[in-house]
Amino acid sequence: MLKKTNGSMSKSRERNIWLDGMMGLVVGDALGMPVQFIEREELKNCQVTTMEGYGTYNMPPGTWSDDSSMALATLVSIREKNGIDCDDIMERFMDWNLKGDYTPAGEAFDQGNTCMGAIFHYAKYKDYKTCGKTGERANGNGALMRIMPVCLCAYEKVSKNEWTEKQAIEAVHLVSSLTHNHMRSKMACGIYYFMVKSILDNEGDWSARLQMGVDEAKRFYQADIANYVEFAHYGRLLDLDQFSQYNEKDIKSSGYVVDSLEAAVWSLLGTNSFEEALLKAVNLGDDTDTVGAIAGGLAGLYYGYKKIPKEWRKVIVRREWVEGVCANW
Repeated sequence: MLKKTNGSMSKSRERNIWLDGMMGLVVGDALGMPVQFIEREELKNCQVTTMEGYGTYNMPPGTWSDDSSMALATLVSIREKNGIDCDDIMERFMDWNLKGDYTPAGEAFDQGNTCMGAIFHYAKYKDYKTCGKTGERANGNGALMRIMPVCLCAYEKVSKNEWTEKQAIEAVHLVSSLTHNHMRSKMACGIYYFMVKSILDNEGDWSARLQMGVDEAKRFYQADIANYVEFAHYGRLLDLDQFSQYNEKDIKSSGYVVDSLEAAVWSLLGTNSFEEALLKAVNLGDDTDTVGAIAGGLAGLYYGYKKIPKEWRKVIVRREWVEGVCANW
């Protein structure tokens, strides 16, 4: 059974939700990064069982990729600007790509084409409103993978009655649109926000909390008939009890935003620990770092920082810096 807590007395007062969510994301990214692009059937012969290194990009254990870099750049911007400043976020994305800021070892790698196109457009025109692509092919997972800090910012501002729910979703959509400006991508980020909110505001198991988040997303988006077609792409998530029964072969873990969100949610359902959920996620193969990051962010909020395996946390490259920017301000 789901028990709703008092949102005005959110868990953000009891623990550091920034540390929980962001370290969950970074650890999930680092766990999946060495096996990125390995197909599922091949991965079955060399299952990920713990934090490993080298592999796809020949990086040491605990190395995180563009997912975490862009999320951390966004987090630093939100903290320093006390809110959403799109020009500042895009400037930091340029610093990441060109200068190696917000990276594990001083050099950006694994950049997605859509994100790079947006960054180059912004560098030339300095207009964040036009840098994100709007076509249907602009529905990779490059916005969803970095949206966690925006969701946490929006959650806190709604909890403090500084923003309405509508303003929260507008902010989430806006930051998605910096690189991925198609409604399907923005909607994935909005659904993720409602899942974050439900995890923090409610008690109960994975299925119960995530289902309430999906239900809130459905209520919000289907209030406008213009959203019906795009929201239909997320139809398999509407009944999570049924979705959890899907066979692994029915779950895709590609870079398509719908596949990535489904794979992350499916990996969380029915698991009982951060470790179990994240190993399930990355062993799906293909876009392992991003599915791991998306699942890891939610799992970090659900279980808390201390439930992330210590042996995984301690090898995260630049861990002290990452944890420092996640500190309560």
